[in-house]
Amino acid sequence: HQGEFFGVPPTGRQVRVWGVVIDRLEKGRIKDTRILMDTMGLMTQLGVIPSPGA
Repeated sequence: HQGEFFGVPPTGRQVRVWGVVIDRLEKGRIKDTRILMDTMGLMTQLGVIPSPGA
């Protein structure tokens, strides 16, 4: 985490986040793209929100 992300200043922490990219094709070309990721897990790793059970 070396630059501002979602308004969180750089922490220098290494994070691991799962995600998936969904592309919708139309006539063989990408029409739309959606990116889903574990934002809650990311923010927990960055220390923005407390860990569950903490």
